Amino acid sequence: MPRNNQKLVPESRQMLDQMKYEIAAEFGIQVGGYTGKDLNAEFGDELGSIGGSSHTYSGWGHLTSRENGSIGGEMTKRLVRSAELHAAGHKL
Repeated sequence: MPRNNQKLVPESRQMLDQMKYEIAAEFGIQVGGYTGKDLNAEFGDELGSIGGSSHTYSGWGHLTSRENGSIGGEMTKRLVRSAELHAAGHKL
C-alpha cells in the first residue's frame, strides 16, 4: 500500500512546523535552524541543551527515533485535544 503524506489542508504546514519546533524546545531538544527566540515556547529556554554542548545542528536527522516519536506523539495529543474542545463548542 503506497503512503500518502499529502496534507489534507496544505495551509496547515506552517502551523504544524511551528508546533513541532515549539514542542522540541519545550522538551529541550536542539533542532537546527532554531535559536529558541523566534517561536513562543514557554519552557524552551529553561530546559537547556542536549549535553550542554554548543554544537550547531542542521535539521532533524541527528535526533533519535524516541525523540522524534515523542514530538510527534505530543503534536497528535494536542491536535486531538483541540479537536475535542472544538467539537464540544469551546473556543480555543
